[in-house]
Amino acid sequence: MRIQLATEPGRPEHPNEDWASTAVPASGLGGVLVLLDGVTPPPGDDGCVHSVPWFTARLGGSLVELSASRRDLTLTEVLAASIRRTADAHRSSCDLSHVRTPQATVVLARWDAERVEHLVLSDSVLLLEGPDGTVCPVLDDRLDRLPPGSLASEAVTDARARNKEGGFFTAAADPDVASRAVTGETPRAGVRALAALTDGASRWTETFGEGDWTAAVGLLREEGPQGLIDRVRKLERADTDRAFLRRGKRHDDATAVLAEL
Repeated sequence: MRIQLATEPGRPEHPNEDWASTAVPASGLGGVLVLLDGVTPPPGDDGCVHSVPWFTARLGGSLVELSASRRDLTLTEVLAASIRRTADAHRSSCDLSHVRTPQATVVLARWDAERVEHLVLSDSVLLLEGPDGTVCPVLDDRLDRLPPGSLASEAVTDARARNKEGGFFTAAADPDVASRAVTGETPRAGVRALAALTDGASRWTETFGEGDWTAAVGLLREEGPQGLIDRVRKLERADTDRAFLRRGKRHDDATAVLAEL
């Protein structure tokens, strides 16, 4: 088993709000992969005294712990319990009902000798590569399916669509949101490798169209996660007329993980 991970902030002066970790038992017969993309709040009050990196570290740590130690829990139950545990850590000091309370997208995978389980919430990406090289993307595309008018601004997106029926969902303070995640499992023999990307790294495919998901996994294997991020940064710098980025950030936090099972 080989696991590679790279992460890079969108701006050097701004904390990286992505979070990723893996856990593998000494036996090498199983493992856990967690990747989070913290949601950057607009300037102003978000009802919380804690930073987004504080939130993603708390949530991510709980996800790793419970996924590895509580095999009796489904990944949906792991996410719900981790959201509840993280909310309890700052419920007394913060307004967790605020629409901008710290939150994150989630990719969670767990494998053993028999199966690979997966969970995806919001717009980070999980890629499953089969023994023949076929790559199956696991996507929660609800954000992409919103009417164009609802994305006119971040404020409008939050007010009308974030964590609401008919909109899209992120892990914030409500454990019930775990039931909205895209979940499933695959026989272990059917998965050669896993890759997880925050949307800052998946831009290579989703924004710039440099290659499909199969090519993205190939690039991760050949050049490593940092190589993929470096290519994204080069494309971002070259997009001076914003033909691809349009309203998007010039540079976003980018994280990529490749686990070859």
